[in-house]
Amino acid sequence: MADKPGYLFPDFDADDSAGDSAPPANPSPVAQESIEETVAYEVAAKPSSVSNNKPTKLFLLDGMALLYRAHFALVRAPRFASSGLCTSGVFGLTNTVLDILNRESPTHIAVCFDTEHETERHRIFPEYKAQRDQMPEDLRSQRPWVDRLLEAMHIPAIRCPGYEADDVIGTMAHQAADLGIETFMVTPDKDYDQLVTDKIKIYKPGRKGNEIEILGVPEVLAKWEIDRVDQVIDILGLMGDSSDNIPGVSGIGPKTAQKLIAEFGSIENLLANTDKLKGKQRERLEESVEAARLSKKLVTIQLDVPHGIDLASLVRQEWDEEKLSQLFEELEFDTLGKKLFGSKFSSANNRAKVIREKRESEIQSSLFNEPVKEKTIVDCVHDYQIVSTPAQRKDLLAKLKQQKQIGFDTETTGLDPRTATPIGMSFCFQAGQAYYVDCGHHLDGETADDWARAIIEEFRPIFEDESIEIIGHNLKYDFSVLKWRAGIDVRGKVFDTMLAHSMKEPEMRHGLDYLAQLYLGYKPIATETLLGPKGKDQKNMRDVPLADVAQYACEDADVTWQVAAVLRPDIESQGVAQVCYEVECPLVTVLIDMEYEGVRLDVDALEKYSKVLEVEIEDLQAQIFSQAGHEFNIDSPKQLGVVLYEELQVEGKPKKTSTGQYSTREAELERLAPRHEIIQLILEYRNARKLKTVYVDTLPLAVNPKTGHVHTNYSQTWTATGRMQSNDPNLQTIPIRKERGRDIRAAFVPRNDDYEILSADYSQIELRLMAELSGDQAMRDAFINGEDIHTVTASKVYKVDADEVTREMRSKAKMVNFGIIYGISSFGLQQRLNIPRAEAKELIDNYFEKYPGVQTYIEKTIAFAKENGYVSTLTGRRRYIRDINSRSRVASSTAERLAMNSPIQGTAADILKLAMINVHRELTRGNFKTKMILTVHDEIVFDMYRAEASKVMPLIEQAMKKTLPLQVPIVVEMGTGKNWLEAH
Repeated sequence: MADKPGYLFPDFDADDSAGDSAPPANPSPVAQESIEETVAYEVAAKPSSVSNNKPTKLFLLDGMALLYRAHFALVRAPRFASSGLCTSGVFGLTNTVLDILNRESPTHIAVCFDTEHETERHRIFPEYKAQRDQMPEDLRSQRPWVDRLLEAMHIPAIRCPGYEADDVIGTMAHQAADLGIETFMVTPDKDYDQLVTDKIKIYKPGRKGNEIEILGVPEVLAKWEIDRVDQVIDILGLMGDSSDNIPGVSGIGPKTAQKLIAEFGSIENLLANTDKLKGKQRERLEESVEAARLSKKLVTIQLDVPHGIDLASLVRQEWDEEKLSQLFEELEFDTLGKKLFGSKFSSANNRAKVIREKRESEIQSSLFNEPVKEKTIVDCVHDYQIVSTPAQRKDLLAKLKQQKQIGFDTETTGLDPRTATPIGMSFCFQAGQAYYVDCGHHLDGETADDWARAIIEEFRPIFEDESIEIIGHNLKYDFSVLKWRAGIDVRGKVFDTMLAHSMKEPEMRHGLDYLAQLYLGYKPIATETLLGPKGKDQKNMRDVPLADVAQYACEDADVTWQVAAVLRPDIESQGVAQVCYEVECPLVTVLIDMEYEGVRLDVDALEKYSKVLEVEIEDLQAQIFSQAGHEFNIDSPKQLGVVLYEELQVEGKPKKTSTGQYSTREAELERLAPRHEIIQLILEYRNARKLKTVYVDTLPLAVNPKTGHVHTNYSQTWTATGRMQSNDPNLQTIPIRKERGRDIRAAFVPRNDDYEILSADYSQIELRLMAELSGDQAMRDAFINGEDIHTVTASKVYKVDADEVTREMRSKAKMVNFGIIYGISSFGLQQRLNIPRAEAKELIDNYFEKYPGVQTYIEKTIAFAKENGYVSTLTGRRRYIRDINSRSRVASSTAERLAMNSPIQGTAADILKLAMINVHRELTRGNFKTKMILTVHDEIVFDMYRAEASKVMPLIEQAMKKTLPLQVPIVVEMGTGKNWLEAH
């Protein structure tokens, strides 16, 4: 053993590894939690030291693999601190480390990282990992914080120049195993399977609620269907690895590689017996002898890294509580901090500091006057009163009528405003003072509904007073409760702190508790303290004593009132006042009315169509099996990948997902569709099955039994572009490009025979906005003159007269027009149009030659984003482009596309919202029976009273056109019919 370079702890005796000389351990008080969810740890007992009789247990973590995994697990909903620092990766790694400490109680632990120097693999194969993009900027910025985390926890961070983490871990693990030490390699990477022995195991942390997975020799052999662990190297070598640019053998995937190694035992024996193979397989292997040998060498983890690490340095130690607490405060890991350091832990100091730096002044409020010291209700002087008698309500009503602004909140029995019963309302018009109106806390059933309705009715004059501004948080819910329970329409101005903050900080959290901590240094009463933990056993607000509910509700109204006072100047100074005051806040009452109306659904028609689709699906399934030559699970990406890429070999070097499986996503199949008939059948099968399961069979279940209509819920804070999201059910994703999807729209019908469906759709709004924002005169002239923009573009890019433009030319020009908006490249255009790359490049070059203003706009917009970190719509809506200055080519290119597209797409979203506000106002003023019932993309759908058609159609058209002052004319296309399909 002594001749191995850097051999680990040569004088080590396993029986004495955890003796009296070992520093005392500090096991973390945690239990496993998915990094995507709120952290909730069970507190464990803290032993005074490592037991003398405890067997040695070494954990070696692949730091960068775990960091990447954690970061991308939250890529759609990343975590950010108030400073703007992305914390997803370090948060996930922290959870993993704490879970291991608590669950496994290791005696020794270390985290290993890849080198930033050239490795032996690069020297023997310069293309190794050459295609890899640089680390995303948001992830790179977290690396210093990871080092601080490990330093605070007294966990060694190991880096060996010239060696990757798997080589370091492999060397240390095998050296420890030689000494009888049980070692666990913590990693999601499959390459580590080759290292497993009876003393070395792979430890895969749980993800998305799944349990951890521990792989020993039996598990690895079963996973790969091999006889020896070392054969993992041969399989990996044959199949290659696109993520590391390891070539492997063309046409050989995981299944084929496994079968070949199971038969021949090794790559060397396989290459010596290629005469026993047939056809293309033999041909490919004989052509790839050197590639196979090289690939095997590249995937082999080194076991001779000179590291000089001493076992004593890996002994688990107590963490530095002061440093770790400070780090959690800066990263704003509040829940973790409270679990580890007690309920007094708070990151309020850090948040207040960040806010002060941003606003260049101290946060002040009349009640919470020390924002850097987080307070609760017991620390603050307040006057919260319960209003329960007619006389008290009359007195409060008189006070409210004198106000110009009122903070408002409701307390109800549930989260669905259509079914929840209101049990109280809270009002605030002065910081520190609030009133809770009891709406029948002690009642239940229909009596409670009637009582609540009667009390709410008393306050109708306040809600319908146009001179009073209502301030609240997520007011769409509260106003919906008023609408569904008492038929009340709020007519005054609205200031919603959730919406306002989402305009100011679109990527941050917008919950009221978070805003209270952020702006006021105050921690509100947690809902769980009243109702208990979430779940089926959670109590109802009616089960909580009236005094407790009143204090909770008054605090909400009071805190919202004070948060609003802090937010208003920030909105003004940041330039998002227009989008907040003129778009998002006024839209609240519009959406409430639209959701309340709902849309009638022809359930019988959908039931009949479901049977039609069932027959289609069975027929497509039979055709697919016929093409494949056998039955398989078409819905399994793994099985489908094997059929397409290994059996039918539709692609020589197929793309793979991050988990190593063949990519069978729709975009990839559409690209490959011309290569085999089975692919088009699969796409048709998927389309039919999705329509049946997601829409045709599900939509009837969403019909409200009382109204007979489907009532969706629109979210204003769902997307970064400003587009609204429809949920429960989602009515915005019903496909219309194919005949099957159109048939679903035919099931959306008017409420009765006196009505018909009216569809009002903006024509080419994004192209018109490109012309407006770019100022390109040729493009503007085309729209001003009412010309067909696709024909005009075709004539320009193909350099022919308009009357010489063919249908094919126009079709390609249309793709260029829309593609440019989304930053399409010549490669992307080539893929979309299935044309040579040179032709695609020429089309784009000609486009910018004829529309030079568009190219100038793109360049200026990207330059603005690089300098300021954001782009804006015409109303001031901002989208922050975090990776715009990234050193990662892929990240920066994606960011540039977002930068150029966001002002266009965002302004289109704002125009639609302004149109909805205008139309709603006009229909309300005219007291029309016609109602707005749906919005999808650039379209608004109405349940139009037939007798009003001649009046409301021009009224709607004009209201939709008069949104923002533009030079390019806006065109609204309108259609009517007995259903949505016919109207559209």
